[in-house]
Amino acid sequence: MCQGETVGPLEEAVGYVLKQVASALRSGMDAALRPLDLTVPQYACLELLGQRPGLSNAELARGAFVTRQSMNGVLRGLQDRGLVTRADTADHGRARPAELTDTGRTRLTAASVAVHAVEEDLLRPLPPERRRRLLDDLTACLPSPPGS
Repeated sequence: MCQGETVGPLEEAVGYVLKQVASALRSGMDAALRPLDLTVPQYACLELLGQRPGLSNAELARGAFVTRQSMNGVLRGLQDRGLVTRADTADHGRARPAELTDTGRTRLTAASVAVHAVEEDLLRPLPPERRRRLLDDLTACLPSPPGS
């Protein structure tokens, strides 16, 4: 195998560096959310519902990058704590749309501020125009959704 076919030095491997950055972001988020008694999946669920009320368990799971089973547990926990409400029965099919409660909105605001601070700290070395470019470049690397 020639050098052009291998990953090469890890510090030059995009996937490895992305994983390092993702790990740093996750650690920072874990620490920032702990005082709010939230996990990253719980925060992701609240953020998704804050921006798109009425999502189903399956939609939330996809958006938070967890399994439907895991999201069911996340939703149940948030519901038990009074942060989320779900109808007792589904209007159609099995999907039970979820929504934030007033307490959930308040907790989301605090969590969103905390997570934003973590992201700002992570991106501090980059000036605003490079931050925008980074986001645009990473977005360009995402696979197209099926059927698009």
